[in-house]
Amino acid sequence: METKITLLIAVLLSFAASPSCASLSFNFYATSCPAAEFMVSNTVRSASSSDPTIPGKLLRLLFHDCFVEGCDASVLLQGNGTERSDPANTSLGGFSVIDSAKRVLEIFCPGVVSCADIVALAARDAVVVAGGPEFQIPTGRRDGRTSDAANVRPNIADTSFTMNEMIKLFNSKGLSLDDLVTLSGAHTIGSAHCNAFSDRFQMDSKGKLTLIDTSLDSRYADELMKKCPSDSSASKTVNNDPETSLAFDNQYYSNLLAHKGLFQSDSILLEDGRTRAKVEALANDQESFFRSWGESFLKLTAIGVKTDDEGEIRRSCSFAN
Repeated sequence: METKITLLIAVLLSFAASPSCASLSFNFYATSCPAAEFMVSNTVRSASSSDPTIPGKLLRLLFHDCFVEGCDASVLLQGNGTERSDPANTSLGGFSVIDSAKRVLEIFCPGVVSCADIVALAARDAVVVAGGPEFQIPTGRRDGRTSDAANVRPNIADTSFTMNEMIKLFNSKGLSLDDLVTLSGAHTIGSAHCNAFSDRFQMDSKGKLTLIDTSLDSRYADELMKKCPSDSSASKTVNNDPETSLAFDNQYYSNLLAHKGLFQSDSILLEDGRTRAKVEALANDQESFFRSWGESFLKLTAIGVKTDDEGEIRRSCSFAN
């Protein structure tokens, strides 16, 4: 209970200090759809009980939505040339959970709750389902009407990014260096396709893989090469966190200290002097990670939001009205 109260206070303070949240508010649907957050939470819990990989998918979906054109559910729109059609987004999941929540909400509160709010709430609740911190976030986002695949690549972090490239991208979204380290903790759940970290290995003429990235623990590298041989299927995945893959905890940072960061963009957080101390601090204190997560998550879900007369409330999350 104490942790929850501390997190809520931190989130409230962050909200008060954030100009990008000016038109959002806590309990936005208190009058128009009082059970909105409960319905989203219930949908997430139900889906996660059937498929424990759902929390990681919903969290990743939020990142890919908010980093491209802001948190406006534009990543959900279907059609040729949309964000969803870009190769960087074809491996996204969790869409069916968002659609399920929307269907329920449209029955009880038609035309009231935006898909953008559902995506943000679902990601927040996914973290809770996986054992992470529980806290409130403001709502009132509206849905974007457009979605362009050309906007995806310039706005999504690549796993081979250098620290400077990541800092530049995060800063462009109003996120600090501390936010970068904290939000990278999302990799404590979820999975990745083998090609997302293949740049850490080299394949010889006989198809044999060898480790070329010396920042990676050799035993962990051997495990990865066994799970992802050169002839593995393009759909093959491995857990982001080799230790507690389904639990939202601070194990990710302990993995970094043990040189078991799956991506180059993970390992570099330990190697770079600007972020190493933060990694060490979060590895040693899960409560600190949870507090930081609440504050950084609030900033993430406020990126480029559309409110008031901007955007619309979609009837279907897959198509503009």
